[in-house]
Amino acid sequence: MYQVLRVVRFKNLLIVAATLYLMRYCIVQPLLHIKNLELQLSDFSFLLLTLATVFITAAGYVINDYFDTRTDLVNRPQTVIVGRSLSRRMAITLHTVFNIIGVALGLIVSISIGKPVLSLLFFFVAGLLWFYSTTYKRQFLLGNLIVATLTATVPLITLLFELPRLYTVYWEMVARFDIKLGIITYWVGGYALFAFLLTLVREIIKDIEDFEGDQVFGRNTIPVFLGKKVARTVAASILFFTLIALVFLFARYLNFLPSGNVDYYTLIYFIVALVIPICVLLVMLLTAENKEDFHRASRLNKLIMLFGLLYTILFRFLIV
Repeated sequence: MYQVLRVVRFKNLLIVAATLYLMRYCIVQPLLHIKNLELQLSDFSFLLLTLATVFITAAGYVINDYFDTRTDLVNRPQTVIVGRSLSRRMAITLHTVFNIIGVALGLIVSISIGKPVLSLLFFFVAGLLWFYSTTYKRQFLLGNLIVATLTATVPLITLLFELPRLYTVYWEMVARFDIKLGIITYWVGGYALFAFLLTLVREIIKDIEDFEGDQVFGRNTIPVFLGKKVARTVAASILFFTLIALVFLFARYLNFLPSGNVDYYTLIYFIVALVIPICVLLVMLLTAENKEDFHRASRLNKLIMLFGLLYTILFRFLIV
C-alpha cells in the first residue's frame, strides 16, 4: 500500500484536492456572497468532482513512472518504484482502474448539472497524460507546456462546473441588476496563470536536474536541445516575469480592502511569502552549479506555489 501511495505522489494529490476546495470556499464562495449569490454545485457533487480530478491525476503519475523507469534509473535511481517494489503489470492495472474511476465520476457530475459535454474534459486529460508519458515529454518544450497547462486547469475546474449552474439559476437576477461575475473569473484565472508560470519554471528546472538521463535516452528537452545555461536563463526569465506580474497585480488590484483601507495584510504576505522567496529562487537559479543545487531550487519553487495557494485563506478573511 505504501508503494502505491508513493507512485501516485499522494502529497501532490492532497495539494490538488486542496486547490479545488480553496478555490471553491475561499475565492468563489466569498465573492458570490458579496453579490448575495450562493454556490449551486452541491457539496457532494463537488466532492465527486474533486475525486475525479485526483484519480485521473494519480493515473497520470503512475503511467509516467511506468514509461520513465529507464531514465529514472539514471537520474534518480533511489526513487524508482515501478519494476522494483511495484510490478509493471500492477502499475498498468492501477493506471487503468484510476482512469476508469476518474472518468466515471466526472461523467456523473457532468450529467448531474445538465452539462454532459463537460465529461469530455476527463476523457481528454486521461488520454493526454498517456501521450505525454509516451511521446510529448520527449519533444522540445511541448511536454513542459502540457504539464504547466494541466496544472493551471485544476483551479479552473471549479469555475467550469460552477458557472453553468450559477447562470442557470440566477440568469434573471444577473440580467436585471447587471451583476458582474467576471471578478470571480479574474481571481481564479489569476491563480491559474501563476500556477502555469511557476509550473513551467519548475519543469525546466527538473529537466536540468535530469539532463544526464534525458541525454542518454535521446529526449529533446530544453537543456538537452539548447544547453543547461540557456535553459537556466529561460527559467529565470519566466520567474522574473512572474515576479513583475505579481508586483503589478498588487499595485493595480490588491492594495485596498473592500472598505477602502490599505491592505497591509496582503502586502506583508506577498513580500514575505512570495516576493522574497521568488528573489531567493532567482539567485539560486542563476548561481546553481550542480544537480543538488537545482534540486533545492525545484523544492523552493514548489514551496512558493504552496504559499501562493495558501493566500486564499487570508483572502477569505479579508473579503467577508
